[in-house]
Amino acid sequence: MKNNLVAYPLNEFYAMAEMPLPAIEAVSGEQVPEPQKTLLVHENDMTPTLQKFYNYRIDLELKKKVLNGRFFMREVVLLERRRRPVVFGAIRIHLEMFPEAVRQKILECRRPLGEILSDHQIPHRSHPDAFFRMVPDDIIKDALQLHDDRALYGRVNRLLDPQGEPLVEVVEILPPGA
Repeated sequence: MKNNLVAYPLNEFYAMAEMPLPAIEAVSGEQVPEPQKTLLVHENDMTPTLQKFYNYRIDLELKKKVLNGRFFMREVVLLERRRRPVVFGAIRIHLEMFPEAVRQKILECRRPLGEILSDHQIPHRSHPDAFFRMVPDDIIKDALQLHDDRALYGRVNRLLDPQGEPLVEVVEILPPGA
C-alpha cells in the first residue's frame, strides 16, 4: 500500500515540510500487538478510549496547524497526566460540518477533538480505514519522546456524521507499549 494512501493527512504535513514520509506497512487489526490493539482496533473515538485506558483526562499539545478554507488541519500530541505522550496524530477537520460554537473550540486548539465532540454532543461514528506499522523518523520520535527505532502502530480513521458524510480524517500513532 502506498504511504500517502495509508497516512492521510499526516502525509500533508510532511509534504509541507518537504520531508519524506517514514515507511508505513499496512497490517490487519489482528497483527497489532497489545496494548496498542486495545487502543486502536475498535470503532470508538480515540480520546475517550485513552481516557478510559489511562483513567485520566487527556491533554493536547499542538505541534502545527493549517487553516485552508473549509478545512483545518493540525498535528498534535495527546498527553496523559504525567505529560507523557500517548498519541501522535495528524487530523483534517471539515469545519463547515460543525456549529459555530464547536468550530471556535476546535480552532482554539486547547482540547482534543473527541472531548469537544462529546461535550457538544455532536452525533458521529468512528470508521477505521486501515491499521499500520512503521519505524519512526526523528519528527515522530521527538513528538512521542522516543529514543529508539522500535516499530510503532497506528490507524487511519474517519469520523462520519449520521448520514455518512466525513467530519474528520485522522492518523493516530501510538508509542511502544502505549
